[in-house]
Amino acid sequence: MKNMLAVLPMSLLLLAGPSWAEEPEAGPFMELPQRVPTPDEVSAVSPALAAYTRNLLLDEVWEREGLSQRDRSLVTIAALIARNQVIELPYHINRALDNGVKPAEVSETITHLAFYSGWPNANTAVGVAYRIFEDRGITADQLPSASPELLPLDKEAEAKRREYVDNLYGDVSPGVVHYTTEALFLDLWLRPGLSPRNRSLVTVSALVAAGKVEQVPFHLNRAMDNGLTQDEASEVLTQLAYYAGWPNVFSALPVFKKVFAER
Repeated sequence: MKNMLAVLPMSLLLLAGPSWAEEPEAGPFMELPQRVPTPDEVSAVSPALAAYTRNLLLDEVWEREGLSQRDRSLVTIAALIARNQVIELPYHINRALDNGVKPAEVSETITHLAFYSGWPNANTAVGVAYRIFEDRGITADQLPSASPELLPLDKEAEAKRREYVDNLYGDVSPGVVHYTTEALFLDLWLRPGLSPRNRSLVTVSALVAAGKVEQVPFHLNRAMDNGLTQDEASEVLTQLAYYAGWPNVFSALPVFKKVFAER
């Protein structure tokens, strides 16, 4: 497992490389915008959207109490990666770095979401982050090691989780059950590049953004055990309403309500 993870960052770069290293051949769809439209461009197409973006989203939602600007950036990046929405990702990675998110945390969020949103989505995010890191002079010594000293394991909690999953799904897919333990909970979740709270924060955000509400109870409880407050969890939904859409958030609301009530 350690040997495999030791080559992960390079493999991500190699797989994602062509997205910025080579210009694809022009085709009928290459005329589509590959960047966030300017305010003037948005106004030319949808004056109402421009007004909502400026007056509601940027001037109001992003300024709400209950969740720091830094946390809002992590939530937003997680949502964009989970939904593979690349056009806004450069703006929000830059904004996250300006809001105090460390390069190591951006890097580790991408690594984490490879497991929770899939390798292709993570590789797409690598292609975006590569240019930003290059422009900002962010170097390898500012990024998490491939094989760091792991955080302590809560052996009792992990034993309960493992027994539950093994009993429920061990006969269905032994491979999934094996890697859920060995790759996720005995390795990925113990990496120090993100605090346990922030790792839970990006996981819950990605699950809601992708509409995977059946996975939310376990991870929301874990997030709150890791220090995310109920007020902060509530405000995560407010942020995600704008970046993942009202239907995904309303699907998650009953799940959050049940978790809050049971706690």
